[in-house]
Amino acid sequence: MLNSFFHPAALFIPAALLAPFIPRSIVRWITLVVPVAALAAVYSMDNGAHWEVSYLGLDLTFGRVDQLSIIFAHVFAIQSFLGFLFAFHLKSRLQHIAALLYVGGAFGAVFAGDYLTLFIFWELMSVASTFLVLFNRQNKLAAGAAFRYFLFHTLGGLFLLGGLLLRSQALGTFAFLPTDPAGLQLYDYLIMLGFCVNAAVVPLHAWLPDTYPEATVTGAVFMSAFTTKTAVYVLARGFAGAEVLAVMGTVMAVYGVFYATIENNARRILSYHIVSQVGYMVAGVGIGTAMTVNGACAHAYAHILYKGLLFMGAGCLLYAAGTAKLTELGGLVRRLPLVFIFYMVAALSISGMPFFNGFVSKTMTIAGAANAHHTWLALGLELAAVGTFLSVGLKLPYFAFYAKPENKMPLKKIPANMYIAMALGSFLCILTGLWPSLLYQLLPFQHGLESYSPYVLMTSFDYTPYTLWHILQAFMILGFTGLGFYLMRKVVVPHAQRNLDFEYLYRIVGRAFMMVVTRPAAAIDAVWGEVYRTIGLAFLLITAKLTSIFDRKGIDGVLDGSVYGVGRGGHALARTQTGKLQGYLAAALIIGLLVFAAAWFTG
Repeated sequence: MLNSFFHPAALFIPAALLAPFIPRSIVRWITLVVPVAALAAVYSMDNGAHWEVSYLGLDLTFGRVDQLSIIFAHVFAIQSFLGFLFAFHLKSRLQHIAALLYVGGAFGAVFAGDYLTLFIFWELMSVASTFLVLFNRQNKLAAGAAFRYFLFHTLGGLFLLGGLLLRSQALGTFAFLPTDPAGLQLYDYLIMLGFCVNAAVVPLHAWLPDTYPEATVTGAVFMSAFTTKTAVYVLARGFAGAEVLAVMGTVMAVYGVFYATIENNARRILSYHIVSQVGYMVAGVGIGTAMTVNGACAHAYAHILYKGLLFMGAGCLLYAAGTAKLTELGGLVRRLPLVFIFYMVAALSISGMPFFNGFVSKTMTIAGAANAHHTWLALGLELAAVGTFLSVGLKLPYFAFYAKPENKMPLKKIPANMYIAMALGSFLCILTGLWPSLLYQLLPFQHGLESYSPYVLMTSFDYTPYTLWHILQAFMILGFTGLGFYLMRKVVVPHAQRNLDFEYLYRIVGRAFMMVVTRPAAAIDAVWGEVYRTIGLAFLLITAKLTSIFDRKGIDGVLDGSVYGVGRGGHALARTQTGKLQGYLAAALIIGLLVFAAAWFTG
């Protein structure tokens, strides 16, 4: 029987390992072939457990396939193709290698059936994505951002590792199974905390807007798609129905749009909107009904497409103009018309405009929250939708492409492959918006399919996005938001500054930690120094004097006396050597008589 499963990670990771030994021109084409092969592998998979391995008494599952893993793997394959197409012009193979390993780690995490396998691929993602920031050598801030990013994800990995080890000790298994939200234990919270770091849950989110704006132009496109969405997947897999996630997700949605509205850097604005949009997904998982989990998965799929396209648009601005700061841009719509058009497709998608993919996914989560009687959460998510259109759909494009007369700043020519990638991304955003069934048929909860988790509340999950009320509601919200921006456009002018977020609190905590560590250490060092000067140094001087005396009187005396004795004996023996034969014979006769006498008397 033919194997019904082939792991996509087994395509990406070997390609990355072989890339250093392959000509650069071939590596670029390989990066396009591998995602296509991965998508074919996803389509050919059968549900079930595959690639099960027993090693050192541990049962590892590398290929758990069900509808939940399929929808994430499907969009991962598509977005990886778009990302590598966008990066096709790169001459350096290092970014390609890091991206291949990063995407391979994401696939490995999605199909992992146990926590050990998940942890391995989780850390691979963390390390590989760090280099997508570090390789931006033209940015002096990149190295520091990469270090902070790696440090924060190491912390998240330690939470995950501690939780899975405690869980294994308590339950005797590493199996990655759904957790009862009513009976969460300490190890469950540690695991959830590790997942929440990657999901950028407030207040564990500051690494994201700190890092993504400093990544390479192409690296940010990859990072916008995989880290946070992999975290959404594992939260949906393990902790659906945990109400703390519903609350924190709504906080994320509102918090992210607030900061995005006051930011100046285009990529930093988009980074905060990752926090906000992932909040919809985390809230949907936390509410824990079939409709909200479907909504979370649908929104993750749509978000990967339009957020990648948004970062492509902002990346084109950075690539061409050399800056992504709104205060330095403006008046570029005639010089970069295609960038503007493709960006606006993504901006309308994230804003939930009807006929774009964000509309068919975001509204499902909000409707599911309302149907589950979480009214305040639904209102919070609606409020976040207003801020999304205000900052990404209006403020950013207005100040980047309009707001000024035509900008005469020098622009670098944008490679054709970047335009093609944006065109394909735009097509997919519109396609899944016009025909939502293409997306809905991938959702984990469908009629005739078994639920992947017994803790998801199986309420009605049928959803029709294109009703008159949904369309009118969307246009009213977006219309009034647009009117408000038009009236306030001279008030919401961006300022050339960077707004401190929770990293300010991190700095305070870090300084306090250094103070706690260094001040006692400095005090102890000062006391020890004084003790050493008054007592230790005198003791060492006395010891040195005694050692010197012992050396002269003892060791030198014994050695010198031995030398002198040997010398005197040698001189005496030398005097007996007269050279006269009769003297030698007489001495021999005397010695012989003495020996004879001794033998006689003792015998």
